[in-house]
Formats: sequence, C-alpha cells, structure tokens
Amino acid sequence: MNAGDRVRVTRADVTNEGVLMPSSTEDHLVVKLGGGYNVGIAREGADVDVLETDVYDIEDAQSEGDGTSEIEFDDDLPTVSLISTGGTIASTVDYRTGAVTAQFDAEDVLRAVPDLAGRANYRGRVVANILSENMTTDVWVDLAEAIAEEIEAGADGVVVMHGTDTMQFSASAMSFMLDTPVPIVFTGSQRSADRPSSDNVMNAVCAVEAAKADAAEVMVCMHASESDDVCALHEGTRVRKSHTSRRDAFETVGAKPLGEVDYEAEEVTFRRDYAPRGEADLALHADLEADVELVKFTPGMDPAALDYLDGKAGVVIEGTGLGHVHTDLIPRFEELVDDGTVVAMTSQCLEGRVCDRVYDTGRDLLDAGVVEAGDTLPGTAKVKLLWALANVADPTGAMGRNLEGELTQRSVPWE
Repeated sequence: MNAGDRVRVTRADVTNEGVLMPSSTEDHLVVKLGGGYNVGIAREGADVDVLETDVYDIEDAQSEGDGTSEIEFDDDLPTVSLISTGGTIASTVDYRTGAVTAQFDAEDVLRAVPDLAGRANYRGRVVANILSENMTTDVWVDLAEAIAEEIEAGADGVVVMHGTDTMQFSASAMSFMLDTPVPIVFTGSQRSADRPSSDNVMNAVCAVEAAKADAAEVMVCMHASESDDVCALHEGTRVRKSHTSRRDAFETVGAKPLGEVDYEAEEVTFRRDYAPRGEADLALHADLEADVELVKFTPGMDPAALDYLDGKAGVVIEGTGLGHVHTDLIPRFEELVDDGTVVAMTSQCLEGRVCDRVYDTGRDLLDAGVVEAGDTLPGTAKVKLLWALANVADPTGAMGRNLEGELTQRSVPWE
C-alpha cells in the first residue's frame, strides 16, 4: 500500500475507510475519512485492506532549497509575495501527539489552496516555521527585512501567513518598522486545513485580493463573521484577537474595520481613509529595543512583583479605567523613571482612552513621570515602545502622539 491508496483499516474492532496519507511517524497510519477529517491509527495490530490504488495524488510536502520558491509567471497578473512564518494556516496534524504542528512552506499553501491559482503571480518565502506563541523580536527583524526585500524585488503586494495568537503584535511591529508603497496583509486560520470548518481557504484568497488592492497599509485579513462570505481588513495597530476559537475572532478596537473583501464577488472596499498604493517610498526601520515589558495591574498586586523591572529600557502599564494603579505602587514607577526607564500607561478597558488628569492617582502618576498612551492598545503600546526606543530621539514623547494609526486624537462614537 502507498500514500494515495483507498484503504480499509481495522484495529481493535474499529474500522475506518478512506485515503491513506503520509504520516509523520512510522508507528502510525494516517487515513483521510470521507468527511474531510484525518485519523491516526497505530500500525501495530492493524489489519489493512487496499480497496483501490492511486485514487489521490499525494505530492511531497517537504520544502527544498533556500526557503524561496516561485510559481509560474504570467505577465498579465500582479505579483504577490507569500511569506510564511508558520501557524495554523500553514500547518498539519502530528499524529504521534494529535497536535497541530506548523511545517508547511508558502508553496505548500498554494498546493493546499488551489483557489489562489490565476489571481496573481506568487513568490513563496519562508522566514520562520514556528507557532506564533514562539514569536520573538529577532523574528520580527527577519520578517521586516524579508518584506522589504520582496517589495524591492518587485512584489505588488505581500501576504504574511502567521499564527493568530500573536498576529496582532507582529502586524503592529511591521506597521512601525516599514514604510510601504504596497499592501502588507497578515492572515491566518483559526482551524487547521484538515477540518471541514477550516477558514484557511477564504482567508488566504481574501488576503491575496487585499494585497492586490490600493491600500498601502499593514492590515490583518480574517473572517468578518462565522459565515464564509466576507473578510474584514483590520488596521495593523488597532486590531486584537478577541476570541480563542471563533473564525471571526479579530476586531478593530475603537473603530469599524478599515475595509472588507467580499469572498464571492472578489471585491475589496474600504470604509475609511488609507495610504494609497505607491505614495510612500519603501523604508526599513528594523532596529528594536527588546528590553521592554508589559505589566498588568490587578488589585492586591504585590509590589515585589515589580522588582524584575529594574534596569528595563521601557515598561508599559495596563492600568484600570482611565489609567490607574494602587497608590502604593506609584513610588515604584517613579523610581523606574528616575533610573531612565520610559514608563507608559494604557488601559485594560477595550474602548476609550487614558486620562490621568481626572483623579488624584492619575495626577500622581503624571508627576512621577509616567506618560499617557491615549487609546493605544496595550500590546501595540509595547511594540511601539520597543520600536521608539531604538528609532526616536524622544521615545517618551512619542508614546503620547500618533505615529501609525495606533493613537486616535480623540475618542468618539464610530459609525
């Protein structure tokens, strides 16, 4: 029997029938069932009958070469660079553990999503092959450099395939690290490709359509609802993942999404102003100061929990309400400021902005040298500070003004 054969496997009085798939271990058989799900079966004690040979064309999913691939070129189509960092959109299931594991490169995604064919010329590039919880500032530098190289090589748009858990942080980082003349679109999937409810096809297709459109912005493209109809385009510095598993897990905080992609009509529309394609000159600002921490204040916090902040280049506080912490902690933050640490205040609230001029606690924080970060999201504020410390002469002042859409001038109801 070979991968691609239709088989019937019986083990321990349980029978499964489907297509034999490649396995990540010699100890297990992998069978794709008729409903689309895959099942791993221990070889020991299994009785296998081959029902039909070569019913499914199994291609070798192992990447070779230098991590860069190029698909057939058509002069009439735009060129979109697909950059893979790993994550569920470029993942499979390890049948030894049953866990989803990132292991496909960008070219494998093209094989897995045939709907991408004919929409653009594609260049595939692997920057990292990690689950997004393992993202680091070093990978952000590699990613920013790779994006810049792809744009310099003539890419009309860039799609970054990324795990959803930390996608908002990486999108923020690219927003600060790159001035771009073309769209840079992050996308991923909440559910792996071997699940019937996977969102990988629609998200990938809509991301490519956004990468061909006119908005030269860093955006996140994910399902706008649970249905397979529209993907939302979220501004890279205003987006957050708000649900652990829903397909429409992402939202733009403080505004409606920048735009949307109609999956069936293949139409991209924008709701708000954006930087048009070709307006900016490509520029890379890749230096980062990684020694920055994000601290969440909670009632009853032990002041000793802040001891590890000594010597940090920057600290972002996620305070309560308008930007508050326990009064007893204020001297600790003042010590950090006096020692040269930039300390910025954000809010745990999802809407609204920090204003430390209303209550005594806030005024004391301002007197201690803590800077207000307005309505910047806490995660975005951390990314902004580690970038500002390495690229801006006055990082403290930069945290209080808008650089890349992360801080609105005033909080108002959005239509």
